[in-house]
Amino acid sequence: MREKKGFTLIEITIVGAFAALLVVLFFIQKANVDAMNRDDDRKTAINAMYYALEEYYYPKYGYYPSEISEEVLPVIDPQLFTDPFGTNIGIDGSTYYYEPANCNSENQCKEYILRAQLEKESTYIKKGKK
Repeated sequence: MREKKGFTLIEITIVGAFAALLVVLFFIQKANVDAMNRDDDRKTAINAMYYALEEYYYPKYGYYPSEISEEVLPVIDPQLFTDPFGTNIGIDGSTYYYEPANCNSENQCKEYILRAQLEKESTYIKKGKK
């Protein structure tokens, strides 16, 4: 009897299925890592806004603004007001939220909450200290 060289159809199918499984696992992990990186970017942006409000705005004016933007907080990078999907804070669909509280008729507020809707964790929240 003659020996045949090469792989059987079953062997090729098993190797192909294993390779497909590895590709699927790679893309699932890549999606998770990308989402965690976007969450880190959101936390960085919220922290920058928080410290700009606490260290720059409040000491200068004695109150918090009724809304925030690059004009109100010129001390931070303007790109930080845009979430990872390209939507600015205060615009519908943004994953960033600024919620002023205890505001008077001149839009001078005593409190605020900054929020970032995260993909892999619960909502990230920073509250005003004053």
